[in-house]
Amino acid sequence: MMSDQPSDADERRAGRPVICYPNDTLPPFDRSFYLSARDGAELVTRVVADPRDAASFRVDAGQFFRIMSVDGPQVGDLNLWNAHDLSERFYSGKTRALHGTHVTEGERLWSSFPFLRPMATITKDTLGWYGMDAFGGSVHDVIGTRCDPYTGNLLSGSQYHHCCHSNLTRALADATDLSLAEAETHVHDVLNVFMCTGFTRDTGQYFMKASPVRPGDYIEFFAEIDLLGALSACPGGDCSAEHSSNAAACYPLVVEIYQPRSDRLAGWEPPQINGYDRSHGR
Repeated sequence: MMSDQPSDADERRAGRPVICYPNDTLPPFDRSFYLSARDGAELVTRVVADPRDAASFRVDAGQFFRIMSVDGPQVGDLNLWNAHDLSERFYSGKTRALHGTHVTEGERLWSSFPFLRPMATITKDTLGWYGMDAFGGSVHDVIGTRCDPYTGNLLSGSQYHHCCHSNLTRALADATDLSLAEAETHVHDVLNVFMCTGFTRDTGQYFMKASPVRPGDYIEFFAEIDLLGALSACPGGDCSAEHSSNAAACYPLVVEIYQPRSDRLAGWEPPQINGYDRSHGR
């Protein structure tokens, strides 16, 4: 039961919001550099994540990688790690705090503590036109986790093995020769590629709706460090109804990796790890 409102309830609600992490001091997005580097870049690798499954891929610092919809509307769950150190991984929560609930061109995917540096920069997003809809929904979220067998079991008693968490676990195990148990500890909250999501205005619950993605749409990144990635083609398909089942129509997702000409990267260097001294007051 809700408690009685105090007499100054309206006054308390009227407090103006303050952005927690103003990002205007972050290094600016150098569009001209990325455009120049991308121009004439050569396709070197093409990887397919099959429906209700995941694929791993490796991207060298200074390469571009593109995640593309093919055959039909499909969303994907993306994990990224430092290719040489799995303890440095994509930090969706800090990315959300710095850029917002959904990311698009010019924004970065940040790594976990104590590294906290850009792992990848979004250089092109063909769904950037979508913006924020009337329901508060937008595309490419960093608010959801990933569909997983534990929540499925909690809510319905199911034993479903092709949710994104399990798909990513298998893909990482195959890429690293880790056991499934070891690999699972490194699977983390995702970038929900192409997924259209938000929070309901009345209850604040996480919602999904049909993704606007269509074959040929893509999101493209510049790898700021050497990356190991895993991409799951979500069992929810376009996530218009449900996930963690075989009910939805599902389609593959493609990852393409492009190598720029060496002269286009002249003077560029991967970002250094965060400069905090880690003394923590001692």
